[in-house]
This record gives sequence, structure tokens and C-alpha cells, in this order.
Amino acid sequence: MAHYAIGDLQGCHAEFCRLLDLVGFSAASDRLWLVGDLVNRGPESLAVLREVEALGNAAVTVLGNHDFHLLTVAAGHRRAHRGDTLDAILAAPDRDELLHWLARRPLVVVEGDVMMVHAGVLPGWTAADALMHSREVEAKLASDDAHRFLGVLYGDEPSAWRDDLDGDDRLRAIVNVCTRLRFCTADGRMEFREKRGRDHAPAGFRPWFAHDRRRTARMLVVCGHWSTLDLELAPNVLMLDSGCLWGGALTGIRLPDRRLYQVPSRSPVTPKPFG
Repeated sequence: MAHYAIGDLQGCHAEFCRLLDLVGFSAASDRLWLVGDLVNRGPESLAVLREVEALGNAAVTVLGNHDFHLLTVAAGHRRAHRGDTLDAILAAPDRDELLHWLARRPLVVVEGDVMMVHAGVLPGWTAADALMHSREVEAKLASDDAHRFLGVLYGDEPSAWRDDLDGDDRLRAIVNVCTRLRFCTADGRMEFREKRGRDHAPAGFRPWFAHDRRRTARMLVVCGHWSTLDLELAPNVLMLDSGCLWGGALTGIRLPDRRLYQVPSRSPVTPKPFG
């Protein structure tokens, strides 16, 4: 049995299928982790959702910011952006089934000393903290209050984590950490405007994974989201978004031995942002 992790798909279905073929993936015997952002901007978001759902228990995915965007658009709380590729999902006959399945994905998965999250975790969070916070959001998305919550999900506030946050502010902060985080301070202040690489850290901020006393530093954190880093493969952080959407590659890694697999982008949607 092999265990693979793959970076942000964002509707790149053809590349996903090619990568599964390249590693010889078998849903009957292998396991697959997907770091979120299954959908949007790429050409075949509907096909990706159907493919991943059909893999059943062989595939585990966490929610990314684009997945939440789909949920909020489908709920009628936001309009699609120019460049979104969500229409096929919203018009599909199995739309409700797919959205129900997507909304019940976690934000964080922890297995032994390996964690998967879309964007990152705050330096002060332990793996147990991250998993507990993920379950808070999961419970809300599975509740009768999910529709209302999706309507108040968006926003950069609160911009700093506190353990005594409650209500919508607490859940919004958790979602922002897990699906949008790039730069933060050691005490949990977050900065969401800067999307370029680590050399562009705003004054007083560092990449979330670069803090000296990060409490998940002894774990392997598997994530994506930060495509402008290209590919960050450190001993304890695997950032797998290598910009397939922008003409880079779709990256997969076999977790036990860190063997890397890549397939080139088939049809980049637009040039990579920020050069």
C-alpha cells in the first residue's frame, strides 16, 4: 500500500488523471491525500469533484479557500468572480450531492506525526489544537446553521487569534488560518494582503512555517495554497502547490520515502501572478 499527497488541483482534471497514472495509483490498495482547492479557475472543476468523490475512502481531502468560495456562491451569498470556472458545477444534475459531500470535508487531518491542511497553522497551535478547531468548523458546516454561517464567513477580522474568541469570529478566524494563511507573527497576528514569496514578508511578519518556536515543528505538515513559492520541500513542511494552474506542474509525493512525481500543466489558464 502506497500513500501519496497531491497539491492544489483547481479543476486541472487531465493533469490529475495523468499523475494518478504516473504513480500507478490503485483505489483498492493505495491512499491519497489532497491538500484542498479541488476546484476553480481550471477548466474541469466538475470532473475533479466527481473523480475525487468517486474514489471514496481511498482519497482524503481538506477544504481550501476556493472550495469555500464555491460553497458560498452556491448558497447565494457571493457572486462568482470573473475567471471562476464554477458554472458547470452549479448547473450539474448532481450539484446538491457534490456540494453536500464537499461541505463535509475537514480543514485539518492528523495521522500520527503527519498533518494535512490547505494553507497552514499558527505557530502557537499544536496539532491537537488544529484538529479541535477543524472539528468546530466541521460541526457548524454540518448543522442547520450552515447556510447562515457561509453568509458571514468572509472577512479579514479578527486579524489575530485569541483562545477566547467565540461565535462567528472564532470560526471565521479558524477558516482563515487553515485556508488563507501565509504570513503571521509568533503571537498569532495574520496578514492576508501579501501573496508573494517569503522575501516579501511585511514588516514584523514571517511565513507561518518559519517561526522558531512553531509548536508543530516536530510534525510533517503537508499543505498547498502558496503557489508563488513554487515548491517548498523542507524536512517538516511539504508545500505542494507548484502552480499547475499557472503553467507549472501538478506535484505529488509518496509520503513514506518522499519520492516526488510531477506532470506538466496541460493548458495554463493565465500567466503566473507576480511574475
